[in-house]
Amino acid sequence: MKIAVVGSYGVGLTMRVPRFPAAGETVSGGTFASEHGGKGSNQAIGAARLGASVSLLTAIGHDANGAAARKLWNDEGVADAHVSVVDLPTMVGFIEVDPSGENRIVIAPGALDTLDGDSIEGFRSEIASADILVVSMEIPRSAVAAALRIARESATRTLLNPAPARQLPDDMWGDIDVITPNQTEAPVLLGLSVDHGLDDVALAAALQERTGGAVILTRGGHGALIADADGTRPVPPNAVANVVDTTGAGDAFTAALAVGLAQGASLDRAAEYAAKAGAHAVTIAGVVPSLPTPADLQNPADTQTGATR
Repeated sequence: MKIAVVGSYGVGLTMRVPRFPAAGETVSGGTFASEHGGKGSNQAIGAARLGASVSLLTAIGHDANGAAARKLWNDEGVADAHVSVVDLPTMVGFIEVDPSGENRIVIAPGALDTLDGDSIEGFRSEIASADILVVSMEIPRSAVAAALRIARESATRTLLNPAPARQLPDDMWGDIDVITPNQTEAPVLLGLSVDHGLDDVALAAALQERTGGAVILTRGGHGALIADADGTRPVPPNAVANVVDTTGAGDAFTAALAVGLAQGASLDRAAEYAAKAGAHAVTIAGVVPSLPTPADLQNPADTQTGATR
């Protein structure tokens, strides 16, 4: 079971503050945390923890954050031989969070901006030999498009996690086998306004018509919706007694979905397995710590219920 992942790595620098400062003001009394992040890295680690052989393509800098990333991937069993190392800083996100949970985020993409079609071409052999390619969208759109196109040329199944969401060019849709937006991302992908008036079933069906493949629309505590050639149907929610942190749920979901599909599970069974991973993730603080192992989940062939965030 082999999975190729194309996406981002970055460091999240979070400051929890008593209140947001005004322009020119200094506010003391905050607490600080630095965490590994980036959807590509998170999803690669999640898939490796669930037993897949994983190869990752991302871009990092010749800096301490890049070195920390290498150690993380080595510890987690993620193959990083194709990771691009460039003379720009590793991606960093600066996050301020106030006591109400409101946040302000500034991202410096740095090395990630160097990923392009040529970078992906060097990853072709890994894509071609994989059971499934996972792509997320915290990287330039040209790199996303190239990864999906190479997978199509190589007859490798594709899974696009469209986060952060943006409209896709018409020629990209046909290269997507499975797409996993949440309720906020789906209308953005379709180019709809905030007051579009479509319910989740209509959104999922519209996306399925656009791609011709399969759509799994994640709906937080309401589970998910699958839309494919057989129609639209729900993935039931999995009750969670104590929600601690929803940050890692989407990446846990995507990683487990990829593993389920790579193992040969049906789309429904793989989605239920993924939903269970998402539900597990919300019970643990932090993203990487929340990504489950097989001991935390049922085998996708045996899973009957699930949930996602």
